[in-house]
Amino acid sequence: MERYVHLNSWLKEKFGERVLKICVDGGFSCPNRDGRCGKGGCIFCGANGSGNGKRNVSISEQVRNHLQSYRGERAEKFIVYFQSFTNTYDTIENLKKKYDEALSVSDKIVGLSIATRPDCVDENVAKLLASFADKFYVFVELGLQTANEETGKIINRGYTNSDFENAVKLLRKYGIDVVAHIMIGLPNEDKVDLQKTVNFLNAQDITGLKIHSTYVIKGTRLCEMFENGEYKTIELDEYVDSVVYVLTHIRGDIVIHRISGDAPKEQLVAPVWNTHKKLVLNGVDRVMREKNLMQGQYFDF
Repeated sequence: MERYVHLNSWLKEKFGERVLKICVDGGFSCPNRDGRCGKGGCIFCGANGSGNGKRNVSISEQVRNHLQSYRGERAEKFIVYFQSFTNTYDTIENLKKKYDEALSVSDKIVGLSIATRPDCVDENVAKLLASFADKFYVFVELGLQTANEETGKIINRGYTNSDFENAVKLLRKYGIDVVAHIMIGLPNEDKVDLQKTVNFLNAQDITGLKIHSTYVIKGTRLCEMFENGEYKTIELDEYVDSVVYVLTHIRGDIVIHRISGDAPKEQLVAPVWNTHKKLVLNGVDRVMREKNLMQGQYFDF
């Protein structure tokens, strides 16, 4: 019995078979790097953002390479995931061109996932994304990270909770599913902050959630803070307990896309346990099973 709504199971039910993501780098920038709203990016964000650093390879070639690597194995249907940096931060014409290029590679592509910032979603972007919905399952991933505005300033987020709320409302107006990202273990945050973040999300019309561990990678401001003793990473047990709290207090209709972030191993500074994803997965499953807990069990209507 699944204790929470797993993305893989949800997609299998929706499409009738297993569906995998293909991560592509669309060559986008970020307004928090080029000076439009800030410089340097979020303090935890590395040189390649959250992506694979493939911007020197065409989008179509990236998709074809992934499809070839999966040939005859694992899945026959795929969602193209524009992951690196801010994937709506361009002209509408260029956005359409890039999305079209990715989606036209194969009839095995059944979905489009766009990672972006709340302050880079407007009516034209929402309309463009909605135009693909007749043929593809389209959803947008929005980073909230925390509902604590002061923490938002510390991590150099560069947008407000109101920006997030407005982006969610706009995307849902056009029937686009929204996946929120939150991070556990951010600087100066405690259990009260996590509770407030969960309460904030429960009040939003989101359809999915990604729970990320806060990890330190080389060359970031967070790495400087860690090495200077200004920041301490969260311990595994505390992280597992925090994930269980989120799962049991978040609405039961929300699809859980992940419960831990994947740090690039060659760049990871801390915590070491982050490289062992099964420690988190197994730890959360064990606690949920032993305590007979379910997603949304303590959701406060």
